[in-house]
Amino acid sequence: MSSTSSLRPATIADGAACAALYAPHVLRGTGTFEIDPPEAREMAARIAHVLARGWPWLLLEQPDGKLLGYAYVSQFRDRAAYARTGETSIYVAEGETGRGHGRALLEALLPAAAAAGFRTLLAVIGDSGNAASIALHRGLGFRQAGLLEGVGEKFGRRLDVVLMQREL
Repeated sequence: MSSTSSLRPATIADGAACAALYAPHVLRGTGTFEIDPPEAREMAARIAHVLARGWPWLLLEQPDGKLLGYAYVSQFRDRAAYARTGETSIYVAEGETGRGHGRALLEALLPAAAAAGFRTLLAVIGDSGNAASIALHRGLGFRQAGLLEGVGEKFGRRLDVVLMQREL
């Protein structure tokens, strides 16, 4: 994170900016297995869902308001037994990777997730070749907890899912 960028909690009004940042990941990347980018309204609904439950959704912005990235935690599965297990999601804007933005977001997300009541965090990383995301999580204390081989398909390729875990 540069000295001029800042973190803040998301609001429903950030739906369009988050949707715009996420769309290239959907259209060209394998870190998410979504095929069609969500529209601004859908992204706003996702933000509202997370915030309504008291879970963190953070934005990293430049002083001019340009969105550099976002990260959030949601419950891993919608069952009572998973109430204290969160799943992280982190996305950085095209052209902004490799500048520490993902690390800044995840570093801020960890205490926010603990404050929201999560005890365990999981990273469900699309594509075992996603070295940057795997290294980011490993660098902040996540360990590989599993590998689901060939469970996704995108761009005509079968893709693995890497499961990483960290206790808070």
